[in-house]
Amino acid sequence: MGKLVVTTFVTLDGVYQAPGGPQEDTRDGFEQGGWSVPYGDDDFGRFVNGVFSRVGAFLLGRRTYDIFASYWPKMTDPADPVAGKLNALPKYVASTTLTDPAWAGTTVLRGDLAKEVTALKERTDGELQLHGSGALARSLFALDLVDTLHLLTFPVVLGAGRRLFPEGSMPSAFRHTGGEITAAGVSVQTYDFSGRPEYGSYELPENA
Repeated sequence: MGKLVVTTFVTLDGVYQAPGGPQEDTRDGFEQGGWSVPYGDDDFGRFVNGVFSRVGAFLLGRRTYDIFASYWPKMTDPADPVAGKLNALPKYVASTTLTDPAWAGTTVLRGDLAKEVTALKERTDGELQLHGSGALARSLFALDLVDTLHLLTFPVVLGAGRRLFPEGSMPSAFRHTGGEITAAGVSVQTYDFSGRPEYGSYELPENA
């Protein structure tokens, strides 16, 4: 059985919205798109290429799918570690409105999200990877379907925008499995889901 791996870019204040360009996602009047671009150095590229080397299939939300589908099919170099995988491997899109996807290898998921994604994990050889797709990622976290999270935190605070873990998110605990800091200062950390948080107290014992 494959595992579901989420790779997400966030700011120090937890915003995931529109990391790649000014017009990527302007919902709620967001005007600060493209905040991750100045930090895209060689260390960052090596990490992303490593992630794509382990993929067996892609799971995407509708907005991210549309962004990817407008760009990656035009990148036709089969040696490109990102384009080669995105164009050749199965792509699954959770959407109730997408009816006729033009990007080869695309399947639209319209049924029960938990059942559909569980079935995808069972039949995927390699990682089932979700990139971006913040709203879909939040739904998958709430369903306890995410096995591994690559969280890339960029050294910038925006003060506005959609957050990966907003108020009301499912309480969850993770185990840290690896990480690095890129030369440009991006914190790249990997976590495996480990269940619910545990709680304690730093109160002094009564006989102290």
